[in-house]
Amino acid sequence: MYIFDGAMGTMLQAAGLEEGYCPELFNVEKPEVVKNIHAQYLQHGSDVITTNTFGACSLKLEDYDLQDRVREINIAAVKVAKEAIAEVKPSARVAGSMGPTGRFLQPLGNMSFDDIYDTYKEQADALIEGGVDFIIIETIIDVQEMRAALLASLDAREAAGKTKEDIQIICQFSFSEDGRTITGTPPEVATTIVEAMGADIIGINCSLGPEQIKPLIEEIASVTNLPISCQPNAGMPQLINKQTVFPLSAEDMGPLMIPIVDAGASYVGGCCGTTPAHIQSISDAVKAHTPKERAHIEPKTVITSRTKLIELGHNVKPLIIGERINPTGRKVLAQELRDGSFIRVKRDALDQVEAGADILDVNMGVAGMDQTPLMEKAIFELSMLVETPLSIDTLDPAAMEVALKNYPGRALINSVNGEEESITHVMPLAKRYGAALLCLPLSSGDLPEKAEDRVALAESIVNRAYNYDLQPHDLLLDPLVLTLASGEDSARQTLKTLRLYKEKFGFPTVMGLSNISFGMPQRPYLNGQFLTMALASGLTTPIMNPLNYAAKKAFVSSSTLLGWDPGSAEFIKEYGYEDEATAPGNAAPKGPDKASFDSNDPLANIRACVEQGEKEAIVDLVKKALADGMDPLDITKKGLSEAMNVVGDKFGSGKLFLPQVMLAAETMQAAFNTIKEIIPASDSLDKGTVVVATVKGDIHDLGKNIVAALLENNGYKIVDLGKDVDPEVIVQAIKDNKAALVGICSLMTTTMPQIDNTIAAIRAAGLKTKVMVGGAVVSQDYADQAGADIYAKDGIAAVNHANDFFETLK
Repeated sequence: MYIFDGAMGTMLQAAGLEEGYCPELFNVEKPEVVKNIHAQYLQHGSDVITTNTFGACSLKLEDYDLQDRVREINIAAVKVAKEAIAEVKPSARVAGSMGPTGRFLQPLGNMSFDDIYDTYKEQADALIEGGVDFIIIETIIDVQEMRAALLASLDAREAAGKTKEDIQIICQFSFSEDGRTITGTPPEVATTIVEAMGADIIGINCSLGPEQIKPLIEEIASVTNLPISCQPNAGMPQLINKQTVFPLSAEDMGPLMIPIVDAGASYVGGCCGTTPAHIQSISDAVKAHTPKERAHIEPKTVITSRTKLIELGHNVKPLIIGERINPTGRKVLAQELRDGSFIRVKRDALDQVEAGADILDVNMGVAGMDQTPLMEKAIFELSMLVETPLSIDTLDPAAMEVALKNYPGRALINSVNGEEESITHVMPLAKRYGAALLCLPLSSGDLPEKAEDRVALAESIVNRAYNYDLQPHDLLLDPLVLTLASGEDSARQTLKTLRLYKEKFGFPTVMGLSNISFGMPQRPYLNGQFLTMALASGLTTPIMNPLNYAAKKAFVSSSTLLGWDPGSAEFIKEYGYEDEATAPGNAAPKGPDKASFDSNDPLANIRACVEQGEKEAIVDLVKKALADGMDPLDITKKGLSEAMNVVGDKFGSGKLFLPQVMLAAETMQAAFNTIKEIIPASDSLDKGTVVVATVKGDIHDLGKNIVAALLENNGYKIVDLGKDVDPEVIVQAIKDNKAALVGICSLMTTTMPQIDNTIAAIRAAGLKTKVMVGGAVVSQDYADQAGADIYAKDGIAAVNHANDFFETLK
């Protein structure tokens, strides 16, 4: 059991940190203050102290024009921590803190993966040069930022000639009250992603108190055997006498950490609102307690998207990999990709998911075109559109890496074969980016006909994968499907290979279905029969077209007969009410409530576009609606606004997450822009003016930027004053823009009282402007005590409140 320290910011503030002064600069200019804080924590039970470098990366330091002093500030921070340890507790260790950059990566934001990686790499290099024992990447709310930071830390450690025995890397996420990060990732998905990439310790800090965090720690412990860390806040902040107060006393905090330790955490400490007294209480409580023994988790083969985890294998229901996002043999799709259009790619994705695809295969192999930019665009579009995990289908190493780098999850690579070039290119990428890997028994163009030869070749590929430190649960096997035209024994050998794979390896198996019938008549019928036999022989995951009626019916029927459909519920739901005499032989199955762009109702088409994030398609639909004489107000109210209400409801019920909401809002904005281009007088469609700002002293504006983007995309004129804004500046902006609504936020607990000060300044100026407040640390109670008119818990709530308020002005 290791005890970490508590909050640094509040301690610095108590020691004289002034507004506008960089907290991390204390390491250089006032090191004795920082050393004294470290010493207090060491004296009160800390075994590990965290450097004062939470915001010491270049992207954060540039707010103070200190971006050129990253190395100096970080090395100084480690030095002062080590000095405190030498004087107080020589057995203690140092964790180098790296906090969020405050930026979203593409496509949610405008920062590239490489930009964020470089930022963290510079800081990690300095922390390691200074001599840290841990790197702790903390308070991360987006899995893509964590992936970049983790990769940078791993590379910095390797470049310094260190291993995990020398420096352990801790990945700590922050989760909201709904149990997900702001971008929708739950603990089990976050854990799976970073463990596959090489994290040493995984945990949670900030945002919530111990009681709210405990079930999230249990979720982490349910999917990993790695050590778990936990540093909760001292409860949720409250505003009392115009001061931010955390409700949990030191005496209360310690006992509340015992259930967290029993849930699996072995590295514990505190975050916002915790002091040396809290850490002493935690230390006394957990070190006097014998924690429950953690259950051993048997590793499973899983892949994820940003928001969803699925398990593949012989002990779970067979899954479908949808094959349609592939331009091979599809001239129209290939031409659209050449033209830069991804409309059909997105439609194929949505159609396949609705038809039952559990994973989507993504192939961008267009003859004569560089796959790399096509694959990057496809990953950006699909990761925003669907929560279905993706399979990266390419032989091009550059395209494969750009896909794996930008995919916010644990992808499946399709595939690696036995050729040396394939092994040396693909396996390192699978290891680096934490992907699962499909192994295909091919080598030097050889097509092994016999099952035994395929198994022997597969075994050699698997052994090479082990040499690259890939594990059994990282690997899947393809039995190799040759067309019946190549020999009457080809299907039998594939089925035999599946049986031998299951006996020898037990890995999940994947195969393309349609190749078996190439060049034959009645292909759907042959494919369906072959699929039934393959599933019975050990196939766990066919690559198939779920829109093909015969193949999908064969899949569902086989799953039912093999015992994977309790009570035959899925079969009855899909086919129980079908008239056998009129059942189609090769038609697409009916999707559940499938939205269509082909309705006779143009407003229904527009609503479907918004709900599905079709930024490209909506432009033509709006143009046509206007050309046909539709009133722009009808398009706005009955089309765009109604669709966003549906999106908002789905977000509130956990059916959609921030990426999908942002995509829908961008689609809505594209429609607004189209209307204004065609009918300039439609500027009257602007809903109203909203001033937004982050309060004085707070240099974090990620949440504010999300709210501003959603409001703007919903038709509001936004006056964005940025971050660290004086109350007087906000008051003047309200006057200058005659704004009826102002949105102010605070992410830092230390700047929360500025919400109260800003509201007081607005009232003192005699303005009747309504004040909407929000932020990661702000609650309804806090907003009420501060005198706000509206509390917005998230971006969708802000839009809904704005809509309701401006309706009252009409």
